[in-house]
Amino acid sequence: MRFDSVTKLTLRCSRRSISLNDGALVAISVRCQNLTRLKLRGCREISDEGMSTFAKNSKNLRKLSCGSCTFGAIALNAVLDYCSNLEELSVKRLRGIHDGAEAIGPGAAASSLKTICLKELVNGQSFEPLVVGAKNLKALKIIHCLGDWDRVLQLIGNRNRNGKENLHLNNYNSNGNNDALMEIHLERLQVSDIGLSAISKCTKIENLHIVKTPDCSNYGLVSVAEHCKLLKKLHVDGWRTNRIGDEGLVAVAKHCPNLEELVLVGVNATHLSLGAIASNCSKLERLALCGSGTIGNTEIACIAAKCMALKKLCIKGCPISDIAIEALGSGCPSLVKIKLRKCRGVSCEAGEWLREQRGSLVINMDACEVDGGFEASVSNGGIHEVGVDYPQVVSQVTDRDASTSSNSRLALLRSKFGLFASRNFVACTFRRWSNNEDSFNGNL
Repeated sequence: MRFDSVTKLTLRCSRRSISLNDGALVAISVRCQNLTRLKLRGCREISDEGMSTFAKNSKNLRKLSCGSCTFGAIALNAVLDYCSNLEELSVKRLRGIHDGAEAIGPGAAASSLKTICLKELVNGQSFEPLVVGAKNLKALKIIHCLGDWDRVLQLIGNRNRNGKENLHLNNYNSNGNNDALMEIHLERLQVSDIGLSAISKCTKIENLHIVKTPDCSNYGLVSVAEHCKLLKKLHVDGWRTNRIGDEGLVAVAKHCPNLEELVLVGVNATHLSLGAIASNCSKLERLALCGSGTIGNTEIACIAAKCMALKKLCIKGCPISDIAIEALGSGCPSLVKIKLRKCRGVSCEAGEWLREQRGSLVINMDACEVDGGFEASVSNGGIHEVGVDYPQVVSQVTDRDASTSSNSRLALLRSKFGLFASRNFVACTFRRWSNNEDSFNGNL
């Protein structure tokens, strides 16, 4: 009996259950010959031999994701040799990949591979031939893999540069650039500005994540910004090392006018760089500012005044107060969602007032909840909310007594927190920017 209609299959084995073995996997490959997607999780009894036989029988496989399995380089090389249509490969915590393991090359899938994701691998360097040899790679994600990755990124950058030179010499049309690398995600890696400078040779990049890479600094980000002018999404988790700040972000503002999404975690940005981004990146729609001690009322007021296209705003663990909320009440005309978490200076009353001022605005905040310390990362679910719907939070602003008017709430708010006087503060702040930033942005 064959199951020709089965094209996607997920096999997940818990630690307490008996794992799928080689015989079962081979039987699946024989009976499901139209299988195009396979996900393996915790399949401890599948060996290199079983996976190799599966690969021989699964010529139509396009996507393979394996995690916490025990097979190794032999199995992966077999998949890459026999599955010539493979487009996506995701490998996570593969126990069979260890020091001294044979290198993993692209094999017959060198031209078809579009996405490679490597996560939590002890010997990730064994994947170097695969990453460099995938000719048409569009997305590369390397997360928490041991080894020095500067060399790999240099090889990718040189290959990309040589490819562009060959296209120019052969007088190819513009369609020849369709296979350029467009997305790179680097997280918790041993990578430095050398690697970022190599990435800058991949000029078609639109999506870049630099997450918890303490050896990366403004120098590397400036190099990327100057050459990758098509950048649309930038996520930076500075891990509070204070090595990426205004200098790098000003370069992004100057050279990347197509920026649509910006996430800054643990980055000490000020109104100088945020103002430049708000002024020059007119397409910015999603912004997240998290865990920064330098992002306060002045910076939020700047964003409110200049980010005309901003639709989603997330602020976590920043020293803002009700003054910033009042600025948002009349700024960012396109704003549809705002999330405030662990901003201790923001009161419940300010959130209620903001909701009455902008009735269509979705507001999520936890101002009324006593919470612990702040921890944010672009890798966990918290920051990715910038691009998707915000999940439910502990406390959400709700309607109170309908008889209470907007004006009375505003009066109460100002009398309690001194927001009336803050109007002069905000106005003075804008005048100060107009004097300081006119000369500052004149260089952009």
